[in-house]
Amino acid sequence: MDMTAQIKNNLISRIRDSKDLSFLRAVQTIFDTSEQALYQLSPEQNDSIETGRKEILNGSFVENSEVISEMKEWLTKK
Repeated sequence: MDMTAQIKNNLISRIRDSKDLSFLRAVQTIFDTSEQALYQLSPEQNDSIETGRKEILNGSFVENSEVISEMKEWLTKK
């Protein structure tokens, strides 16, 4: 087992067995904080996501399978 898996298993076990509410809240805060940093988007990124959602609602999109098919066709011509 690699070191990452060992650490994960150890943490899972310690969290599962803990009855210390303060400890569990601290672990939760660590996860919440790291997730917030991970998913922090710029205003431009949020605007792009909103634009995409509106396009989907309006039916203004191409199915993934169609795009893949077009790309395969294009690549065979190169």
